[in-house]
Amino acid sequence: MELMEGILTRKSIRKFTDKPVSDDDLTDLLKAAMQAPSAGNKQPWHFIIINERKTLDAITEFHDYSKMLKESPVAILVCGDFETEKYCGYWVQDCSAATQNILLAAHAKGLGAVWLGIYPKQDRIDGIKKIFDLPSNVYPLAVIALGHPNETKEPSNRFNKEKIHQNKW
Repeated sequence: MELMEGILTRKSIRKFTDKPVSDDDLTDLLKAAMQAPSAGNKQPWHFIIINERKTLDAITEFHDYSKMLKESPVAILVCGDFETEKYCGYWVQDCSAATQNILLAAHAKGLGAVWLGIYPKQDRIDGIKKIFDLPSNVYPLAVIALGHPNETKEPSNRFNKEKIHQNKW
């Protein structure tokens, strides 16, 4: 798949088959994540692969928009480490870029994925920190539900010239 095609056709997938995602595919997704740009090239991210059914289901108990985790065979938790970021607060941008790379790489491999926001919702942060026993310097940004898609979605055209400004508002 050509890059622009992948960007323009990627959709959030919330229904999955029970077919497992291969370890090779997960490694490729994490390689893509770690190629993301980061402030000062500090790469303050950490990733947790979640493939235990009880753990995936536990997230749905406090995250209202995560019900697809009950079908997803695997998810990736994207976290930022305050101690390794170079510029205060930029972990959010760094980990967001890594998350987008995972979504695009999943699409290129024919997998489905959806970004489930954690940060800045305190109840979600607390729930994730408790489940995964995260150190105090590590904050969860997002959980990405992954799997082989059990739905198809047509791409939408979101280009809007009214959102473009040149040199001033």
